[in-house]
Amino acid sequence: MVKKPPWLKKKVMFGASFRNVRDVLKTCRLNTVCEEALCPNRGECYSMGTATFLILGDRCTRSCRFCAVDHGVPLPPDSSEPAHVAEAVVSLGLRYVVITSVTRDDLPDGGSCHFSATIKAIRQRSPQTRIEVLIPDFGGLDESLAAVMEACPDVLGHNIETVPGIYPIVRPGADYGRSLALMKRAHEYNGGIVIKSGLMLGLGETALEVRRVLADLVRADCSLLTLGQYLQPDEKLLPVQRFIPPREFDRWRNIALRMGFREAVCGPFVRSSYHAEEQFESVYRDS
Repeated sequence: MVKKPPWLKKKVMFGASFRNVRDVLKTCRLNTVCEEALCPNRGECYSMGTATFLILGDRCTRSCRFCAVDHGVPLPPDSSEPAHVAEAVVSLGLRYVVITSVTRDDLPDGGSCHFSATIKAIRQRSPQTRIEVLIPDFGGLDESLAAVMEACPDVLGHNIETVPGIYPIVRPGADYGRSLALMKRAHEYNGGIVIKSGLMLGLGETALEVRRVLADLVRADCSLLTLGQYLQPDEKLLPVQRFIPPREFDRWRNIALRMGFREAVCGPFVRSSYHAEEQFESVYRDS
């Protein structure tokens, strides 16, 4: 792996809140993308009393070449998982929760009904909690997207991840146009649900390609954006082509806001769920 620049050094954080989050996750038998994807922000987020829940198991049916989540044949969905997520939300006192999943191409609905059940379980136990879901593309199935939208999350996230020119290398099981169409359809289903997406930088994309993706996202009615640095989580995955300095991320935020995004969080350690509550509240506090 290429040596990381100094701005990518992060202090490891532990403490009572970290241990409490870890204990709640263990008690409720839940996975997090923080753990499974080897997120560099795990210590910070746990220490702030939050985590991003990973539902539908810990094995993905796709093999994206940037992601550390295990892939292979997953177990059947756990019907008790939505209730366990809701219990964890209550135990941690979360005012805002982010829920994502592995991709489940083995399921007829792609796991959409499990997302819906999880949203409903949280609403029942903690009606004041804002809910953000980060969904896969469900293979483009319209009825699967509809099932999630009908459960009315506050934010519907779907990451475009990278520029279309390197999709075959970075995301061989995904389709750029399909992801854009999903976001556009989501907005058409319910314009009151916020649409969010994100990209990784440093995989070999050009600035012009990034600008074109941002323009496509605006046309797809995406209003919240995250831009972060790709960090190679494992030597078997794609290497970093370039480390983007913090000042360049600042420029991208200004560009994104000028292009029409309501808010853009851009920085080396930014991930989809990183400070997600603050991003939402900065724009939609009174909605």
